[in-house]
Amino acid sequence: MPRIPVHTVDTAPAASGETLRLLEKRFGRVLNIHGGMAHSPVVLETYAAINAAIAEHGTFDGRTREAIALAVGAVDACAYCQSAHTVSAKAAGLSEEETVAIRRGDAGDDPKLDALLQVAREVAGDIGEVSDAVWDKALAEGWTDTELTEVFAHVAANLYTNYFNHYARTDLDVPAAPALDA
Repeated sequence: MPRIPVHTVDTAPAASGETLRLLEKRFGRVLNIHGGMAHSPVVLETYAAINAAIAEHGTFDGRTREAIALAVGAVDACAYCQSAHTVSAKAAGLSEEETVAIRRGDAGDDPKLDALLQVAREVAGDIGEVSDAVWDKALAEGWTDTELTEVFAHVAANLYTNYFNHYARTDLDVPAAPALDA
């Protein structure tokens, strides 16, 4: 049961209304996470601002962004984010099997992506710490300092939503991600 009821565009505080309308247009409906965030305009606007900065300045393609989101969602055990990003990852070109493998910690036949995701996993799981070995492997696989710096923004955006979902106990309103057990 959610701790925070879900607002609609019509019931949201005025300060959240326009952002919630834009999210509704983007996703085809108000998702439970957005409707919950709408209770506090600062929460919803912070979410929107982080995502707007990533959209304007980010350099990763959709497949890479979604792989990062899946990896972070798995580290944080956020069922909502793993489910939502499984849907988005499939739209970005990943197969369902690839989404499950990424959530398990394996990017398959893509050692470059795997190295980047290991950086993201360590950032998410070790309060921002990344071992020298993991950092150096990502560099050796061809990621630049600029790209490794950008990973931090993607991890932070996903931590923001993961933590909100845990905090609010957001009900799942997207298809559940496939189970990770054998």
